[in-house]
Amino acid sequence: MKQIRIVLLLFFIGGSIAAQKHNEIFELAGHKVQLSGEFGGFETQLVIKKLEEGLEIATISLKHKSGATPPKFSMKWSLPSSDIAGYWSSGSFNDKTIGPSWGPSAIKSMLAKEAPVITLFGHDDSNRLTFSASEALNTVILSTGIMEEDGMVYNEMTFFSEKQSALTDYEIKIRFDTRPHIYSKALRGVADWWASFDFYKPSFVPEVARKPVYSSWYSYHQNVTMNELLKECKLAKKMGFESIIVDDGWQTMDSNRGYAYTGDWEPERIPEMKEFVKAVHDLDMKFMLWYGVPFVGEKSKAYDLMKGKFLRYWDGQGTYVLDPRYPEVRQFIIKTYIDATREWDLDGFKLDFIGRFNAGSDTDLTKANGRDYASVNEATDVLMTDLMKSLQDIKPDIMIEFRQPYVGPAMRKYGNMFRATDCPNLASVNRIRTSDLRLLSGTTAVHSDMLMWHYDEPVEVAALQMLNVMYSVPQISVRLEDIPEDHFKMIKFYTAYWLENRDVLLDGDFHAVSPLTNYPMLVGMKGDKKIATVFNDQIVEFELEKHTNVDVLNAKRSTHIIVVAKGETRKFEYVVSNCLGDEIKKETIDLSRGAHMFDVPSAGMISFRATQ
Repeated sequence: MKQIRIVLLLFFIGGSIAAQKHNEIFELAGHKVQLSGEFGGFETQLVIKKLEEGLEIATISLKHKSGATPPKFSMKWSLPSSDIAGYWSSGSFNDKTIGPSWGPSAIKSMLAKEAPVITLFGHDDSNRLTFSASEALNTVILSTGIMEEDGMVYNEMTFFSEKQSALTDYEIKIRFDTRPHIYSKALRGVADWWASFDFYKPSFVPEVARKPVYSSWYSYHQNVTMNELLKECKLAKKMGFESIIVDDGWQTMDSNRGYAYTGDWEPERIPEMKEFVKAVHDLDMKFMLWYGVPFVGEKSKAYDLMKGKFLRYWDGQGTYVLDPRYPEVRQFIIKTYIDATREWDLDGFKLDFIGRFNAGSDTDLTKANGRDYASVNEATDVLMTDLMKSLQDIKPDIMIEFRQPYVGPAMRKYGNMFRATDCPNLASVNRIRTSDLRLLSGTTAVHSDMLMWHYDEPVEVAALQMLNVMYSVPQISVRLEDIPEDHFKMIKFYTAYWLENRDVLLDGDFHAVSPLTNYPMLVGMKGDKKIATVFNDQIVEFELEKHTNVDVLNAKRSTHIIVVAKGETRKFEYVVSNCLGDEIKKETIDLSRGAHMFDVPSAGMISFRATQ
């Protein structure tokens, strides 16, 4: 459809009426939107572009002749709650119900926290309205709530709600998508839209970032040693794991939780770091190292070097948070990673606590006292952009991992691995976290939180940890030398299965069914291959003409799988396996239209292959 462009010069306010509050009404994708704020001396322009039926973008531009603090302004609109079951945001997690208008559901997005998008979805998982903003640097607050009196869903997007530095020009784009496709497709559209901006161009993702990882955190915590981890690497490599992340602890002999000694980044606990990295490389594995980017501990040597260039003190953790607005701070941080990469031949970094780079209510947002940026977010963007470029100049396939919630569109510029936030032994939480990431991360590699469990678990229960994260890159953090033999065999089997089907699991058409009930089924499809993983007694739909190669993974304790076939009768061979990969049953069946029930072991699978 031909694009339609509508330009409205809304207002120019100056002189004696600068403090007046102004409201304007415009229509976007069929919704009447109220734009309001105290715009002072800013000239404001609105451009509306219709891309296709149900998909429109509004561009709001602000200009000030001499520069001033940008005004707080908002957009508000409502729509009937008819067939709106809930809302999705990057932070809604396990409660996707919409709150009342007096306590609305909300998401606060900024550079290193969450993403500026909300999807209102129907009871059939259809998109009812997806609204998003191009602003991923500064704070945006998006909210949605239902009013008891009229049954309407009231929505709002608020900009510049926090103290800001002065500016002369500003532009933001607001995207409304009301097309009735499935909600996951609507979110993929938003991710693609963000990635189309030069400012948010995602970083290159090396192939190894899309392969299983062994992590030291849950298995060893801070008590890491070269010899113990090399033993784990040898076992992990045999199972298909291609890299290791050595987590917190390598840089200090202090085993107390906290960061008082962090900031010098000298390998006190593993002094033979260069030898360690080479030994891992000799196993044909990659080596990544953890760093707490913003931290300079009060007992570190770096404290005196950086003194006076902090945003704040983190009470209880014994560390200061660096202020990236100082050029010396950015140089110090970047040099730290350049030196480590060159000296130890590292392949990547797990960069933690990026979200601590943020302004507080008492932060002076000026360029005074040696700062060359007034905005903390802008300085952080420059820091991370320069860091990524510097590291890629040394190693083009460098891996950078971030974890939730610093996983928004801007973060895709600096990182190529997004990991679910910490959820030890919580399989269902890992499923929700990784699914949320998959829906909005585009081509950026999505990783599970490190898998761990009690070694006395029945193998079928331990296997549920694996099955809950099959649509992300698995990270394992159990001691492979110590786990029971059947646990080892289970990990090896499902890792091999994951590697064999990675193109479907990672690159296929992904759908997380029923966000309102926390994704009781996950589905990946590519070509004629369909993989469905069920976490309760869900019905798996089977289109006989389209799907000739179907796997159903039974990620629950009950042993029945229900398939509803659609289309003309077709002959299939099916194989039932347990979580160790042992074949339990193999038969040929004429699969006809209607419901069919199969007996499948807990944490096992059933695979269908068309024979005609």
